[in-house]
Amino acid sequence: MAQPTQPDPFLEVCRDSDAGAAFVLESKGEWWHAGFHLTTAIVGPTILTLPYVFRGLGWGLGFTCLTVMGFVTFYSYYLMSKVLDHCEKAGRRHIRFRELAADVLGSGWMFYFVIFIQTAINTGVGIGAILLAGECLQLPTFHSLRHINLVSLLLSLGYSFLVVGACINAGFSKNAPPKDYSLESSKSARIFSAFTSISIIAAIFGNGILPEIQATLAPPATGKMVKGLLMCYSVIFVTFYSAAVSGYWAFGNESNSNILKSLMPDNGPSLAPTSVIGLAVVFVLLQLFAIGLVSPQFHSSLQLFHFLAKMR
Repeated sequence: MAQPTQPDPFLEVCRDSDAGAAFVLESKGEWWHAGFHLTTAIVGPTILTLPYVFRGLGWGLGFTCLTVMGFVTFYSYYLMSKVLDHCEKAGRRHIRFRELAADVLGSGWMFYFVIFIQTAINTGVGIGAILLAGECLQLPTFHSLRHINLVSLLLSLGYSFLVVGACINAGFSKNAPPKDYSLESSKSARIFSAFTSISIIAAIFGNGILPEIQATLAPPATGKMVKGLLMCYSVIFVTFYSAAVSGYWAFGNESNSNILKSLMPDNGPSLAPTSVIGLAVVFVLLQLFAIGLVSPQFHSSLQLFHFLAKMR
């Protein structure tokens, strides 16, 4: 009979003096707090690229890829939450992907493999989310970010609605470009655009801190994370689809990689009120500050610390 997996003694010894664990393990959160954190971790200004995604895929394939990726990631996060629940009930609480991977897949090389993947992902996130935000404001625990992440959620809804309204206004404007939804003329260009669009969709749905978020929930955590995911994906549905459809409808294959650039073309008049676009930009910058708090707080500095500690 197989013996149950034992906790890694290194992790148990280090957790008492682990700054990352101290930041996460204030388990007082409710399911809606998890929803705030998840939404900030996933829904960001990258949704402004979704019309460009549809430009590379077209209406049918664009809707299909966006919907399939949504279902796949939701189910993946749901399974991850259930595995974390199972491990916690067995007395092995994990607050990081690398700890969970070592428990499920075995310690050793898997620890370093997960660190490598997470570091690569979060380096990109950190660059895009203004690392300075995470360094300028030090908060005692991740749970204390719940109010900031609620504001982040509202900001994402705010600039999404502003952009949708601006795109609808632009679509009916006499200065709007002709609505052409045809794909690239050459086969190689279509393939390249399709893979670019699919990679953008895959990146948009990424979330590298789900175990940390679940660790902030007050016990029992069973079911709370699922409610948080449902809340998060409700916001995703509203923001992702509205931005993608309105932007692609208004600009077709002229959609820019940042829909704000399409609304304010280099040549010709602005296709939306400057005040609306300016307010949307302010909302985007404010949310980048919140995202910069959530992701870099964990990974930009703590990943390296734990990697070096493991090497001792």
